[in-house]
Amino acid sequence: MTRWASFVASRKWWVLIVAVLAVLVSGLWGLGVFGKLSQGGYFDPNSESARVSILIDDKLGQQSPDIVAIYTAPEGKTIADIGPQVQQTLTAFREQWPTRSVTSYWSVDPSTAKLMVSKDGREALATVFVDWDAGPTLADLDSMTHALSPPGIEAQFGGGTIIGHSFNQHLQQDLVKAEAIALPITLVLLVLIFGTVVAAAVPVFVGMLTVFSALATLRLLTTFTEVSSFALNVASLLGLGLAIDYGLFIVSRYREELAGGSEPAQAVRRTVCTAGRTVMFSGLLLVCAFGGMLIFPQPVIRSLGYGAIAAVTSAAVLSLTAVPALLAILGHRINSLAWRRGAVERGEKRAARFWGRVVTRVMRRPVAFAVTIVAGLLVLASPLLGITLGEITYTALPANDPSRAASQTLAEDFVGTGDAASLMLRGENGAPPSTAQLGEFSAQARAVEGVAQVRLVASTDDFSVLNASYAEGSNPADTVRALRAIEPPAGTDLMVGGGVALTEDTNSSIVAHLPWMIAIMVGSTLVLLFLAFGSVVLPVKAVAMAGLSLAATFGVLTWVFQDGHGASLLGVTPNPLEPTFVVLILAVVFGLSTDYEVFLMSRMVEARANGASTEEAVRIGTARTGRIVTTAAALLIVVTGAFTLSGLSIMRFLGVGMILALVIDATVVRMLLVPSLVKLMGEANWWAPAWMRKVYEKVGIGH
Repeated sequence: MTRWASFVASRKWWVLIVAVLAVLVSGLWGLGVFGKLSQGGYFDPNSESARVSILIDDKLGQQSPDIVAIYTAPEGKTIADIGPQVQQTLTAFREQWPTRSVTSYWSVDPSTAKLMVSKDGREALATVFVDWDAGPTLADLDSMTHALSPPGIEAQFGGGTIIGHSFNQHLQQDLVKAEAIALPITLVLLVLIFGTVVAAAVPVFVGMLTVFSALATLRLLTTFTEVSSFALNVASLLGLGLAIDYGLFIVSRYREELAGGSEPAQAVRRTVCTAGRTVMFSGLLLVCAFGGMLIFPQPVIRSLGYGAIAAVTSAAVLSLTAVPALLAILGHRINSLAWRRGAVERGEKRAARFWGRVVTRVMRRPVAFAVTIVAGLLVLASPLLGITLGEITYTALPANDPSRAASQTLAEDFVGTGDAASLMLRGENGAPPSTAQLGEFSAQARAVEGVAQVRLVASTDDFSVLNASYAEGSNPADTVRALRAIEPPAGTDLMVGGGVALTEDTNSSIVAHLPWMIAIMVGSTLVLLFLAFGSVVLPVKAVAMAGLSLAATFGVLTWVFQDGHGASLLGVTPNPLEPTFVVLILAVVFGLSTDYEVFLMSRMVEARANGASTEEAVRIGTARTGRIVTTAAALLIVVTGAFTLSGLSIMRFLGVGMILALVIDATVVRMLLVPSLVKLMGEANWWAPAWMRKVYEKVGIGH
């Protein structure tokens, strides 16, 4: 770090120009990522239900239509009356767009037609399977639905591809809206905090570069693996937030060095060796936290991990290159364009006095503060005992979204479009089951509680597929478990798929992999914090504090989003928590908790290394970083809190979760609970066995 600090200070223009040009060129290329992101990847490809889906698609072709059109007869007419006009529209559509098949209520046999008409007989369906290999893209969907709309006849459009496209559009719109709102608010807050426009502009400038850099990283990843569209929002907003946080930390330390009498070049070197080292270390911690997401088999979770790692890496690298180079160029002009004379000095002094008084009061009564805070956080965490996991469905879309309305119509008005279990029966030696075996198994399936009817869908050269529809009022998850418990006829093998089975298998897979993710996060954090501080106690305390913050955060999220308390105020429908975003919030909150711990403890350790007692180190560290940590959290709340403006309930879940976690961790835990615990533990904070102390002296990165 010392050599790098000297290089940046002496080659400031070269470092800044190379960094900015590299980001701009790669970022322009990265803009092409928008057309390469996946809309799926939610399921474990190794699960039984996923294998059923893959086998059915391979042998029987795609079973779920890309577009489901719902046609409603106008007043005074019947669906028979509108049939010729709808069929004419469908014929014209086939001539205009390449399709694999187009079927409708008016073109199928009577038994199938019963499944394609609404309960009241006023609506009928048409299904479209698009031939994507022949040239169409998702950008053509709006044109396709327009071509499927007969004049004078109301048409609604659902289907898996339509729903996925709608999610993708909302995500892109949310990203633009969130950044348009977050950036100016952040800049204003930074001006008020720093007191000068120039100092405030530096973190925002680097934040914008970070977003561009993260786009390039995601574009590169799409050439090797599946990357979900959700990764784009996470990478962009998390990258912006972390870059601003890191920029805040480095600019604050640089100004502190200038105020202490250092010349700009010396201040840059000192800043890189102290705050820069902390930023580098923070980036390592966050990469390890998000790296735990890469062990999951679900591509969407891995994609979120890729996006978060891209954001952290970009923010850390630019904070160690572009920021110190820009500071070296600006020199004392970093304090230019003050919004009020003396705002810089007064702001720093007020913050130091305020946090100094706070931490002094905490250390006078450390037991009372520690017990009260821990008890309060445990109360907030109590709803977590009743947490259940669900899935992302069309109900996550805004209430006024046309594809959500169409999906709701399909679910409520059509008996044949509800979810059903796919029962795959395979015979011995690759042969399909016999007629007798199919009959015996069908009778067994019909006898299962919760099954309304069982019908044969198709047979291939090695298996047969039956659909078991769920009875009204039944619990589909219990029905799937009962179907899987059936002992199939001798000489056959049973596999159960379908939407409910996919959800059950996915949730089971996430629960099974979650301990490994936590082990990776906790293990890497303990090792890295030991290498940074040379203490065994401090890393264990940091992990425990992160766990407490997480428990309280998820307790409140469960109380609101699952149990429904206040859900109407947020405009969301209470549902079981979506496991993908539970994993993401867990990783983000754990990473940020340890991140703020590093910011706080690094100044305490530095003060102690300069001869301060434990109590003095706590007071100095909190007074000097209290403003930075709480400001960093406030700025990150503004940036990630923009998720709460999304029309997607899952993004609101993420936004609210981030706000809760940041408020709890950066204020209550970091500024009150941590100082009280450090005071209580006294000299034990710095303890490590003799052999570990020797290891630290040889390979430690904190000195």
